[in-house]
Amino acid sequence: MDLLSALLLVGLGFFIGTFGTLIGAGGGFILMPLLLLMYPDMPPDVLTSISLAVVCLNATSGSIAYARKKRIDYKSALIFSVATLPGSVLGAMATTAISRHTFNMILGGLLMAIAIFLMMKPKQGGYSGRVNKGRLTDRHIMERSGEEYHFSFNIWYGIGISFLVGFLSSLLGIGGGIIHVPALISLLNFPIHIATATSHLILAIMSASGTVVHMVQGSFWEGWQIAVSIGIGVVAGAQLGAGLSSKVKPKGIILALAGALFLVGIRLIFA
Repeated sequence: MDLLSALLLVGLGFFIGTFGTLIGAGGGFILMPLLLLMYPDMPPDVLTSISLAVVCLNATSGSIAYARKKRIDYKSALIFSVATLPGSVLGAMATTAISRHTFNMILGGLLMAIAIFLMMKPKQGGYSGRVNKGRLTDRHIMERSGEEYHFSFNIWYGIGISFLVGFLSSLLGIGGGIIHVPALISLLNFPIHIATATSHLILAIMSASGTVVHMVQGSFWEGWQIAVSIGIGVVAGAQLGAGLSSKVKPKGIILALAGALFLVGIRLIFA
């Protein structure tokens, strides 16, 4: 890889890290479609391993920034992370069985479905009345700024969603934040800023497990230089994204995420 190509990848990583951390999605949903367009001859499992490694770096850097702001629900993050691990390993192992065309169709359709979901209910607790029943788990979190959050949710639904997120994220290389953030907000009634921060810590743990599986399988080593170049930019961009998160209205974050997902989904399906 020449110096110019490496610098362009670092710049791409900076953008992905900034936007991905801002919305709590890790940036994999942007990176994976771009990798499919930039490297048309690479098999899906190699591209997935690159994307997951970058998501891991992004999520780790973003989690450190959000931890300073005291926005992470650590108890929920730990429980949901454990739930993602079996799905993450299974998804990484299944990637090699999917053709490039099928991969594009699945990823494009998933992105569009999530975008429509978000556009219909871009607010906290939009669907929580349907799933937050029975015995609920209560949380009280105070940010470093002094703002307090009180919310309740059904933790078993969160565990089930997390397993599915783990599988799809490792299968498609998208990190899982684009599913987890909407689910935490609309289904489990998490405040938006707490959801994005908590999702980042879950992403860091989940993407690390998926990346290790790809390393063991050997697919990661075909594109490790690409992952490192993008990863350098991502680490810096994640710090900027976390800083900007306090200055952006919550509804704006959700609608920006939905718009980006829909456009990328269309591009993949009709490419």
